[in-house]
Amino acid sequence: MSLVRVHNFSVSLDGFGTGDGQTLEQPFGHAGTRLHEWFFQTRAFRAMTGQEGGPFSVDGALADTWDGGIGAEIMGRNKFSPQRGPWEDESWQGWWGENPPFHTPVFVLTHHPRPTLEMEGGTTFHFVDATPEEALKQAREAAGGKDVRIGGGVTVVRDFLAADLVDFMHIAVVPIVLGRGERLWDGLEGLDERFAIESTTTPSGVTHLMFNKR
Repeated sequence: MSLVRVHNFSVSLDGFGTGDGQTLEQPFGHAGTRLHEWFFQTRAFRAMTGQEGGPFSVDGALADTWDGGIGAEIMGRNKFSPQRGPWEDESWQGWWGENPPFHTPVFVLTHHPRPTLEMEGGTTFHFVDATPEEALKQAREAAGGKDVRIGGGVTVVRDFLAADLVDFMHIAVVPIVLGRGERLWDGLEGLDERFAIESTTTPSGVTHLMFNKR
């Protein structure tokens, strides 16, 4: 069976995966871009944004694993949009422009489904009101035997962990303290008993944690 994977998911030293107060101008709230500066320097990010080159680094080598063998993604509504409640503007097509970097079916979890959105480059957004188990079943069918990536945000990753549906997870612990926002680890006591965990710290100061399901 295909694996369920989390990649390049950044959290602060105090466990927050995003800051407080998401807006159109600040997708990660008061955290700004601080959780992701390490990723912005990698060849993987540059390729995602249509740029060439970039340094070869340990951060970059780990970041590069995000896409191999992925056939579908599941994300939360707050990763797709800053809007809350019923859709006021269905013209919103995400933060990534006309050619998002996913190039697969993407299942957006929301209590307010809307019509499927087909984008350039093979990305199709499906808006579903579903449990993690139900969404994963749909994503696996769409992935055609390839793996499914859980793209975030915090609540979605936490819910899939709580349901014991994650096979592999890469967490990047960034050396900042946010103090508020959405914490990843709440309610996940005993996670270390379910996963074999490895870690490495890179010259950027980021500690990469690799969780492989036992």
